[in-house]
Formats: sequence, C-alpha cells, structure tokens
Amino acid sequence: MMHAEHICVIGAGLAGCEAAWAAAEFGVAVDLYEMKPSKYTPAHHFPGFAELVCSNSLRSADPANAVGLLKEELTILHSLMMEAAYASRVPAGSALAVDRVAFSEYISRKIRSHPGITVHEKEVLAVPKDGITVIASGPLTADALAEDIAGLLGGRMLSFYDAAAPIVDASSIDMGTAYFASRYGKGNPTDYLNCPMNREEYEAFYQALVSAETAPLKAFDRTAQESEPAVFEGCMPVEVMAGRGQDTLRYGPMKPVGLPMPQNGKEPYAVVQLRRENREGSMYNMVGFQTHLTFGEQRRVFRMIPGLQNAAFFRYGVMHRNTYIRSPGVLTPTYAMRTIPQLFFAGQMTGVEGYVESAASGYVAGINAARLACGAPPFVFPRTTEIGALAHYVSGWSGEDFQPMNANFGIIEPLPAKIKGGKQARNRAYAERSLSCIRELYCELSGNTDSGKDNT
Repeated sequence: MMHAEHICVIGAGLAGCEAAWAAAEFGVAVDLYEMKPSKYTPAHHFPGFAELVCSNSLRSADPANAVGLLKEELTILHSLMMEAAYASRVPAGSALAVDRVAFSEYISRKIRSHPGITVHEKEVLAVPKDGITVIASGPLTADALAEDIAGLLGGRMLSFYDAAAPIVDASSIDMGTAYFASRYGKGNPTDYLNCPMNREEYEAFYQALVSAETAPLKAFDRTAQESEPAVFEGCMPVEVMAGRGQDTLRYGPMKPVGLPMPQNGKEPYAVVQLRRENREGSMYNMVGFQTHLTFGEQRRVFRMIPGLQNAAFFRYGVMHRNTYIRSPGVLTPTYAMRTIPQLFFAGQMTGVEGYVESAASGYVAGINAARLACGAPPFVFPRTTEIGALAHYVSGWSGEDFQPMNANFGIIEPLPAKIKGGKQARNRAYAERSLSCIRELYCELSGNTDSGKDNT
C-alpha cells in the first residue's frame, strides 16, 4: 500500500530517475518533473529519460576497479540504472557499454509504468518552497532554476567543461586497415576496432590536431567571469591533452600496447580505438576523442587516421559547460542541504562525475527523501563502501579547490591492515569488504519498507 507522504523530484536524467525509482520502491509517492520534450538543454536531443549525452560506456565492470565496485553495489541495491544497463548491454570487452536508445527507452518505460510515480512534462522555474524535493536537474540546469538555486546557495556554484566524442558510421570505416582486437585479448575481440598508425602518420596527425581550429564557446558555455574554460581532467578534449606534449596521447587514448596488428604481430606506434556504440554494430564511438574542434576540423583531422579516411560521422564531438555546487559544508552525506533538510540534490551538480556516480547519488538522495517523508531517520552509507565514499567526499572534502570526482579507491576508508599481493589484491579486498557491507545494509533498508514488495 502506498504511503500518503510524497516527494518531488526535478529532472529525469540518471540521478532523477534513480531517485524517483528508489523512493517509489520504498513506498512513497513521487511527482517527477521533466522539461523535455517541450524544452531541451543544448546537450540533449532525445526525448526519453536518462539520456546518455557523452559516451555509451559505463566503464569497467570489474569490482577490482572502483567504478566496477560501485556498479556491483548498485546492483545489490536493485538500482534501476543497472537493471536497464544489463538489459541494453552491447559488447565492450571488460567494460559495460549500452545501446543508449534502448537504455533510455527501458528506463522511461519503467518510470512511466510505476504506480507510485506521476510524470509531469513541464519546466520547473524555481525551487519548491514546501515539501520534500530532490533537485536532479543536471549540470546544464535551465537558466531560471539555476539562478534560483544559486541564490538559495549564496552563489556557491562552480563550472567545469565537459566534452563528448564523435560517433562514426561503421560502413564508412576501411576494414582493410582497421582491425578487431581488445587490449591484451581481454573480452570479445570484436568489441573494439583499432586504427593503427606508424610514427610518420602519428606525427602528421599530432601536428594537425594541435593546430586545428576549436569552436567558439557559446553563450551558455561561458560566464562573464571566465576568460578560459576550466576543463575537467576526467573528460579532457583530445586536443587539450595533445597540447601537453607530443607523446601524451600515446600514453593515453592512443596507447598501442596490447594491440598487436594481425598482419605481423607487432604493436603499432599509436592506435585509435573505436568502441561499438549500438547492438547492431552500425555505429562506433572514438574512444577518448572528446573534442571541441569545429565540425569542419573534425572531418579534416580525424580523416587523417588510417581506416577513417572516408569516415562519415553520425555525431561530431561537442563541448559544453557543466555547473556544479561547491558541496562541502553545504550538503550532508545523504545529499540533503544542511540548512534546509527537506531539500536534496543529486547527480553531477553535486560534484560527483560520471554516469554511474550520478545514479548512485540519486539512489542515496531518493531513499533518504523517502525516509524523511515517512518519519524514518537518515540512512548514511559508510565510507567503507564506494557509494558512501562518494557521498562523504562531496559533503565533507576539506581541501581548497573542490573538483568533481569519479569513483576511486582513494576516497574509500583505508583497509585496517596491509594487503599482500599488490594493487589488484588490495582492490579486491576493498571490494569484498564493501559488498559484504552493502548486502547487510540492503537487508536493513528493505526491512524498513512496508510497500508490501519482496525485495530479496
């Protein structure tokens, strides 16, 4: 039976959908507001919920990797995002990648059909003054709401710049040059296409890349106080990375190791990897090639890559501004405002970075908003878990320069004793401790709901 209590969730991206789903599954009625399809941000184009704007990859699926561990935690917690990801998965080696249309459609269908969620297709112009609210309007929150949030926070809003990689028509790739292989033979060898370069080809490409024209920042991408964009290290435009040194790309997205060429068994001097973008294999994403070059320059420079000389682009790379809150001291580890406990934030605007991280923050905010609506105490995930470590980083980081953060083992609570066997053994020990804790916490959480559902 549904509780009389209800909450409001603003934004139907990954964080908003996860918050709405978690709260509704807890047994609280949810009003979910989404301004699409009547209005879009400059980075969004698809009318469905949980649109993946950048890559279609959710990154590593290995629990010995921090984001892989976060995925496992969310799976145990019955995350909607993880359910949708596995239902729409496409081959990507050891990574978890999805067909982004199927992924969005799955989540949209589940949200719209949930009896506890009412969807309102309208823009919210200001933070609601009454009731319990989760704001998950994203890093490109529409101007009116963004201004209201900034006023509420006393100007504690920051910006960084995010970029997306081009998507190539598979039929335009020269398969006489490109070859299928996953690094070190991990995963299915057909998950990735590789475009090899010799030294001469790489050096010519490098010179063209670093001298290429970038697109001017649009009005929404620049503020009056910004003379140069502040680029996030985890999603850096390829031309910015190249500007750090001639061999930087060869140690980054163009690293050739573990990808021997089939004709001679030797590793190329550099390689561009293309990851399958959809189930049909008709589209490929240029891995690590987020860019802000003009579209014309992208055609010119990227067609210098062997195998892509006749490339047709379904989508060119784009760059846009992401806005986030200076969250330490403003939010609690439940993502609630310290001064307004009934107001929660979730997603990239809190300072978490990445698809999985955004969904994780949405889960924590949603379950705690639901608990507040029911009169239950807050549920704080411990730093021994990755989901808890992110929440504690966002709310309690004590340095001078707060920056968005991906899931990593550096923010998780240290192990009580030194682990023999190197980094992998240590990471697996982190994972074992975390997943054991999450299973216990889920039993506690599901025992607190009286929605009548069997969540085991």
